[in-house]
Amino acid sequence: MSEISTKPYMLRAIYEWCTDSGYTPYLAVKVDAATTVPMEYVKKGEIVLNISFGATSGLKMDNDAIHFHARFGGVSREIYVPVHNVLAIYANENGQGMAFEVSATATEMPAPAPSDAPASSAAPSLSSVPNSPPEAAAQGPDDNNDPPKKGGRPTLTRIK
Repeated sequence: MSEISTKPYMLRAIYEWCTDSGYTPYLAVKVDAATTVPMEYVKKGEIVLNISFGATSGLKMDNDAIHFHARFGGVSREIYVPVHNVLAIYANENGQGMAFEVSATATEMPAPAPSDAPASSAAPSLSSVPNSPPEAAAQGPDDNNDPPKKGGRPTLTRIK
């Protein structure tokens, strides 16, 4: 029997904590062909979604995917996000939450083996990450040397 991922359980737990605490839960998602989101709101292959009760209709957080309806520009749209594509879930008001590694998106995941096929006995392996050039490491993509802004809304910053 394959091991069950803890990720969907953690997503539901952080969502419940946000709503119980009066915070607005936001979901950061890596967009690919398996996700159904309004593409005009996607930036750099990612989208951030407000998944609060007031912003969604019919929210269902399964072990495989998160799906709901939400309004974008006054138009109701169906949203479908595979759990594998979730980068983070956090409270918009204070930025507290949980971030996840997304190494392979749902469209890049291998298809599950048929139930009558023997289970693979391949062991996990490690591989090295190629070094980036020093000038790329010194200045991140959003590093413009401006001092951080005071006040305003908190944001989630992903560090790779």
